[in-house]
Amino acid sequence: MSEARTWQAPTAEARFDILRSSKSVAIVGASANPERASYAVANYLKENSAFDLYFVNPMADEILGQKAYASLSDLPVVPDIVDVFRKHEDLPEVAREAVAIGAKTLWLQLGSWNEEAAAIAESAGLNVVMDRCIKIEHTRFYGE
Repeated sequence: MSEARTWQAPTAEARFDILRSSKSVAIVGASANPERASYAVANYLKENSAFDLYFVNPMADEILGQKAYASLSDLPVVPDIVDVFRKHEDLPEVAREAVAIGAKTLWLQLGSWNEEAAAIAESAGLNVVMDRCIKIEHTRFYGE
């Protein structure tokens, strides 16, 4: 589905500020399958960042040796960043959930662009990053 792109992406400096000021990341759609992109991102962040990580997948009990949660509302903390690996049509609902729990940033992974989700999050005061991989951005700013 092609969508008109009217949303303005944050600058590299703004993305760096988001990463630098964040302590925790919830990965929605995290997978225990090493062949999935969400697994690679989770594994990278676990090994190469100081973020507290939380994995959200209602079909998993554990990912990378950590408890997996069924939803954002089940997390024991409010994550600073909600990093999303979900289908396009699921993104507005994930944005609503991120708003409802009080997250600071909605981060849609590389290839994910949803103006409705961005509008939901931004209207509630969240930062929004779309079509960017948090792993690539972290590597860009902090190195491997």
